[in-house]
Amino acid sequence: MIENIDNSANSGLLTLTGNRTVFWLSLTGTTTGLAFFVKWELLDLMQGGQFTKETNETGKVVIVTGANTGIGKETAREIARRGGTVYMACRNIKKCEEAREEIVLETQNKYVYCRQCDLASQESIRHFVAAFKREQEHLHVLINNAGVMRCPRSLTSDGIELQLGVNHMGHFLLTNLLLDLLKKSAPSRIVNVSSLAHTRGEINTGDLNSDKSYDEGKAYSQSKLANVLFTRELAKRLEGTKVTANALHPGVVDTEIIRHMAFFNNFFAGLFVKPLFWPFVKTPRNGAQTTLYVALDPELEKVTGQYFSDCKLKEMSPAATDTQTAKWLWAVSEKWTRPTMIKVH
Repeated sequence: MIENIDNSANSGLLTLTGNRTVFWLSLTGTTTGLAFFVKWELLDLMQGGQFTKETNETGKVVIVTGANTGIGKETAREIARRGGTVYMACRNIKKCEEAREEIVLETQNKYVYCRQCDLASQESIRHFVAAFKREQEHLHVLINNAGVMRCPRSLTSDGIELQLGVNHMGHFLLTNLLLDLLKKSAPSRIVNVSSLAHTRGEINTGDLNSDKSYDEGKAYSQSKLANVLFTRELAKRLEGTKVTANALHPGVVDTEIIRHMAFFNNFFAGLFVKPLFWPFVKTPRNGAQTTLYVALDPELEKVTGQYFSDCKLKEMSPAATDTQTAKWLWAVSEKWTRPTMIKVH
């Protein structure tokens, strides 16, 4: 509620309930100023929940996939600021090094490392894990953040449809190969960045790899549903280990993940559509807040198998609670990735 307004020709002041005072600049007086105030309040509201609790992550080892840009980069930056040892697992090592240099200079934390990990290649994942285990004896947080969205149909180097292969299968393999260190380092956490799109997803048991037909939107939603099903089944399998697994929706975030969405990349969209969507899109920093909350909040140390958004517990879709589908997907994922076989030295 607005308690009082004081304005001149070019400025204004509002005092809100709760003794919150806001200043604004106005070109035409109170009406325009109030309009700008409402606009910025809306923008602030749409940025979602914030993880404001200060934690000290010194001595903690954290892996963030897809950490060279977007949500992953902001996640790595904030964990580094809090003193954590951060491994940025990225496909593009050049971009990773550029992001790492920026983060190190800003946070003054030298314990930030770039390591190549292409989630579209199981060989690359195995090489990453083998190298990581040579360097570290512990892993306290694994953040499975990397992803691709609504891309033209293509396959990983192992013949898996790209969205399913990167968003789910790659992280499935990576997580399973690191479980021994996570258990050794308990209490530890696994954080899977999913999406609200999981609510539209369906696991196509008759054509999981989209060999018979392909729809980029359905394939993306399927991969995000797979993230949540994987999280829930993993949490069950980890009961009693003090290793938790949770999934989350970061919000609608302005990142490079939309690069394959032609609708947002044509001239018309850039001129007319994007400005309309802009107030409802989070910045990468704000998009990282729920990831940080799930990964770092001390109150979530024993919480597992859940789904979060805007730094709050949220209800997942009925399809995400299907135990039989979760078990079926796990069995197929094991068959396609062979996480217990072929160790790289």
